[in-house]
Amino acid sequence: QVQLVESGGGLVQAGESLRLSCAASGRTFSSYGMGWFRQAPGKDREFVAAVSWSGGRTRYADSVKGRFTISRDNAKNTVYLQMNSLKPEDTAVYYCAADATDWGTSERLYDYWGQGTHVIVSS
Repeated sequence: QVQLVESGGGLVQAGESLRLSCAASGRTFSSYGMGWFRQAPGKDREFVAAVSWSGGRTRYADSVKGRFTISRDNAKNTVYLQMNSLKPEDTAVYYCAADATDWGTSERLYDYWGQGTHVIVSS
């Protein structure tokens, strides 16, 4: 069982940066692939980024590639999402998730989810 708690969301202006954190409980954090997803108002939840168990490999949605960076610190049981050059279209609730078998782009693969943190980007 893994419990995930996101933090770091807030209201920023376009062009600014935010760093989201996701703290995980449990001793087996390093055995999970971790992902970030987001859900904008009125839209389906979508993949943002994922990182492998060791942190050595990453995946990104095309919409955030070059602006967002996912990383993890297994010693701290934490995964991060550094978001730079934010745009109004990045406004959403951001969720972190843990995948016991992979670090994929489909939310159906993920076993545990946090409650989400709100990010609002004003123009």
